[in-house]
Amino acid sequence: MKIGKNLQQQIAVFGESGSGKTVLLSSFYGAMQEPNFIEENHYTVVADDQGKGQTLHRLYLAMRDSTKVPSLNRFKGDSHEFSIHLRTPAGGKKDKAGKVEGLHLVWHDYPGEWFESSPYGAEEQHRRLEMFRSLLGSDVALLLVDAQRLIDNEGEEERYLKLLFTNFKNSILGLKSGLLRDGKPLKEFPRIWIIALTKADLLPDTDVYRFRDLVIEKAGGEIGQLRDQLRSMVVADEALDIGQDFLLLSSAKFEPGKIVMTQRKGVDLILPIASVLPLERYARWANNFKIPGRVLEVMLRGAGPVLTGFLLRSSGRNKPAKFVAKFVGTEVVAEIAVVAADKLKEFNERSRAKGDAVGMTLSQFKMDLDAAEKARVLIRSKA
Repeated sequence: MKIGKNLQQQIAVFGESGSGKTVLLSSFYGAMQEPNFIEENHYTVVADDQGKGQTLHRLYLAMRDSTKVPSLNRFKGDSHEFSIHLRTPAGGKKDKAGKVEGLHLVWHDYPGEWFESSPYGAEEQHRRLEMFRSLLGSDVALLLVDAQRLIDNEGEEERYLKLLFTNFKNSILGLKSGLLRDGKPLKEFPRIWIIALTKADLLPDTDVYRFRDLVIEKAGGEIGQLRDQLRSMVVADEALDIGQDFLLLSSAKFEPGKIVMTQRKGVDLILPIASVLPLERYARWANNFKIPGRVLEVMLRGAGPVLTGFLLRSSGRNKPAKFVAKFVGTEVVAEIAVVAADKLKEFNERSRAKGDAVGMTLSQFKMDLDAAEKARVLIRSKA
């Protein structure tokens, strides 16, 4: 997370070849270019690289209009940056200079084939290491579980799941010595690892709780080993969650000769997850654990010691953060981190009335996460 003129969030997506990463990315971006989306929402999403944006949009349109699914490994070890332009509500005034004015998302796509084979020589090992370094600024990582592979292994799902999480662990283990300089744990590292079921439309009777129970039952030991490996790489290792958050993802409803792009699940939660979930989690960790201030500052890159101090002192108490605005202009970001669920609608309406586009957007994102939990699409860690 980086807090400045724009609230920048990064998300890392890990999945084997064929797990649907390219379809997911194309569905995420393409749907936000639809006229209905632009009319119904108070923000627009634009790819910073116009060429990459057009490619993603074209892949989306090919699925929507020609039932053509993107080829495997279309993007190898790539990052995609998106600017979220917020529209000030009617009658509102633009935020004053120095305050957060917009959002920015960096999506890191880690190549699936790298989980399935050893590197071919020193050059490829170097590429893998550099790609992983590039995503260390991510607050959230998605570990993708392929619904089709679960179907293929019905009754013996542990064969697939155990291998999947073991491959994740071994791939990261192979990079560990290159990532840790002088063997010292990292301050900057993804702290929230969400296990997500892709192609969830293939398992229509599976809600997120059933998915969680299946994964924990069949591969709980392997997830524990992966957790131990990740925690061995970070400072303040108690501030790291894996196997606590679960998500259902369906980029579209795929039928014979037809792809219904409007029937998606979980994809619209990517922005809320990237923007709001880390704020919630860091506030809770700051309250529950003795996290060194310098480490929390790294988590809140660019926020500075004032916002860090606010979270250390007031997380969990829903305390106003007006004094923060006096220094770094991030009062709305700090308040969103700790605002209670029963106060969200009031906060959202107040932000709308004030013309506060950032407050309105982040509070709506937080309400979207609450709604997804009620719909059994998302599980957020309560620890």
